[in-house]
Parts: sequence; C-alpha cells; structure tokens
Amino acid sequence: MRTTPLSVPGLPPVARCLWAERPWERMRGLLGRDGLPPGEAMAFPRCNAIHTLGMRFPIDVAFLDRAGRPVRLARAVPPGRLLVWGGLRARTVVEAAAGWLPPP
Repeated sequence: MRTTPLSVPGLPPVARCLWAERPWERMRGLLGRDGLPPGEAMAFPRCNAIHTLGMRFPIDVAFLDRAGRPVRLARAVPPGRLLVWGGLRARTVVEAAAGWLPPP
C-alpha cells in the first residue's frame, strides 16, 4: 500500500496517509484495526461513500472533490453505519481516528 504525507486546505496535515488503491486494500480498509495513531489516515480515491460496518472505533471522514478540496466533513462516525455519503462532487474519501477534524 502506497503511503504519502497528505495536506488538504483547511484540514490538519496527515504525516502518513495510506492509499487504498487496489481492490483488496479498498475492501479491507480499516477493518480489523483497533485504531489509527495520531497523524495517520487512510485515503480511498475514486470513492464518494463509505460504511463503518465491522469497524472497532469511530472515525472522522473528509470527502474531497476532484481538486482535493473538502466538500463534506463527518465527525466521530460510529462503527456500524451502513452508509455515509459525501455527495455528487466527492471523489476521494480520507478516514482518520475521531478527533482529527477541527470542531465545526
């Protein structure tokens, strides 16, 4: 899995972003993990919706448009959600441990 730093305008920087680009990486996502360390996130390119079924911890989610700008933010999404949708303009999803996103 490719890892890079990630900088999104208006959001805290991510020192280590894991890019889920292959089918197996996308299917697995954050399943089976007990959390993410501070400064780490997972990105899903070509994606505008997620679920948290089978997850063990709440996450913050940023939906980004084609230019990498946030179009929707979802804070502290609990495990067990069937669908969290970023809208028609969302093209990439970034997931991090709850508390990553600044307060509204």
